[in-house]
Amino acid sequence: MEREGVITGYTTLLDPASLKAALVVFVQIRLSRTSQDIFAKFKKAAIALPTVQECYLVSGNFDYLIKARVADMNAYRDLLGETLLSLPGVQESTSYVVMEEVKETLNVQIPD
Repeated sequence: MEREGVITGYTTLLDPASLKAALVVFVQIRLSRTSQDIFAKFKKAAIALPTVQECYLVSGNFDYLIKARVADMNAYRDLLGETLLSLPGVQESTSYVVMEEVKETLNVQIPD
């Protein structure tokens, strides 16, 4: 399966609380304009952020959805104010702080 590209890598699951990264936040980002150069600049900057676990370009009322893990609300305030809002092209953001992780998985269901 590795040779066919089905298995793309291996990972180790770590306990976020033990690593001072227990707070999960989802952030919707709206860009000031949507053009290929802004998308490319934003993408490059988001990829470089170690606290950002996932980042998706999406359709709808905003442009990107980010999942980040940080130590606590103070760390998130710093991430948002000093980092996310200063990424290329960012016009506004909406944040959702996770109160309880109901399900989190990296599994991909294999169709029958």
